Amino acid sequence: MLVAAGAFLMTLIGGFVAQRTGDRRHLVLGFAAGLMLGVVAFDLLPEAMAQAPEELHGVPEALLMFAAGFLVIHIVERAVAIHRGHEGEYAAHSHAHGHGHGPGHRHREQGVGLAAASALVLHSMMDGFAIGAAFQAGTTVGTVVAIAVVAHDFADGFNTYTLTRLYGNNRRRAVTLLFADAVAPVTGAGITLLFTIPEHLLGLYLGFFGGFLMYLATSDILPEAHSPHPSRTTLACTVLGVGFMWLVIGLT
Repeated sequence: MLVAAGAFLMTLIGGFVAQRTGDRRHLVLGFAAGLMLGVVAFDLLPEAMAQAPEELHGVPEALLMFAAGFLVIHIVERAVAIHRGHEGEYAAHSHAHGHGHGPGHRHREQGVGLAAASALVLHSMMDGFAIGAAFQAGTTVGTVVAIAVVAHDFADGFNTYTLTRLYGNNRRRAVTLLFADAVAPVTGAGITLLFTIPEHLLGLYLGFFGGFLMYLATSDILPEAHSPHPSRTTLACTVLGVGFMWLVIGLT
């Protein structure tokens, strides 16, 4: 529980850093995309493959769920026509017809941000489960996993705040979700003794969530990071984000 409290603090620090960046928003988004790519490639997918290795028609079920997660969020975004790359078209069309996006469009967009942040909160709860399960396996294992999770939760807090704000949600809502994300590992660690999620089911969830995050990183966040002025610094921040996650996962 003490380690989970450390994860709580680290999540808040991640969100606080994301909040304080101001006019360096493009660098923050570039770094966040790198963190998300690292989380998916080095953490979620290997874990999903280990827990749900069974194949369906020649493909591991975890990877099928990864593709499903990517496609579901893509279909949702297409269906409600909120893909950020097309906002210029909407603005031109609205100007020509004398109206703006309207509250419906804005609410749908905010919903994607809330869904993404909520998925990250659930992921943080899994981190809490990981801490609890690791300490049940032994103090050494527990300590190693704890170090990784605490460092990892900095990225979670950073991404939760960044994603919520990116999709047009106000600061209060972003801070509320940040606190939910911070409390999640403590909750996860606390209920490890009560029950365990079936490994196979957890593997499928992690695969699906990996696809979801990969879509947001590549289709929304990176284009947004480069839209005002594509820069080498933004690219460097993305590579730095991936490298940071490699370092963190390497600790385990």
